[in-house]
Amino acid sequence: MTTPDTIFGKIIRREIPADIVYEDNLCLAFRDIAPQAPVHILVIPKNPIPKLEVAESNDHALLGHLLLTVKKVAAQVGLTNGYRVVINNGNDGGQTVDHLHLHILGGRQLQWPPG
Repeated sequence: MTTPDTIFGKIIRREIPADIVYEDNLCLAFRDIAPQAPVHILVIPKNPIPKLEVAESNDHALLGHLLLTVKKVAAQVGLTNGYRVVINNGNDGGQTVDHLHLHILGGRQLQWPPG
């Protein structure tokens, strides 16, 4: 499957700037430019998967790594009182960039249901 280039691909390649808070060989984490909470960080895989719905069983290690990275980044930015992790999938799920990404939201009491 070919993956279309997205703004996240450009951030990975450093073609456009981002406030990067974490990077390793598999993923990148950076602050969202339109934050929905005092802390709003996106964690993206460097090897793009368009959306969770198309992830395959051979992506299991990467998907686990992304969740463990969320834990690491949340601790790094001081979210000791809790945080929310969101993965939007497809149009009805609110996904606006066709590159799997995990939202870390925190820094205040979050409401439920989310929207």
